Amino acid sequence: DFVVLALPLTSRTHGMIGHDELRRMKRSAFLVNMARGAIVDEPALIEALQSGVIRGAVLDVFQNEPLPADSPLWSLPNVLVTPHMAGDSEHHPARVLERFLDNLGRYLAGQPLLHVVDGSRGY
Repeated sequence: DFVVLALPLTSRTHGMIGHDELRRMKRSAFLVNMARGAIVDEPALIEALQSGVIRGAVLDVFQNEPLPADSPLWSLPNVLVTPHMAGDSEHHPARVLERFLDNLGRYLAGQPLLHVVDGSRGY
């Protein structure tokens, strides 16, 4: 009943959810996108939401951010827009500093770094 997107935006995932994929979902289903906006064809999603192809959506990311004031997504009753700050908490700055200092120590000691982005994979 819920399709949850939590994947990186790469050339393979760009536009991965479009008209066909939305039509394959149950009419009672919700799409939850907490990944990247460009993974979903936004006009196709808007059409699916307006026409009842799917029941609703919870959206944390959009093709254009911030979401433009004139986007239909703001006024659709079956859409919940969240503020794209899932990682923010009172502890977040301390955790970021802790990770940075850990990697700095690793770098200075010639050890492998943690949380390295693989440029060939796109994430």
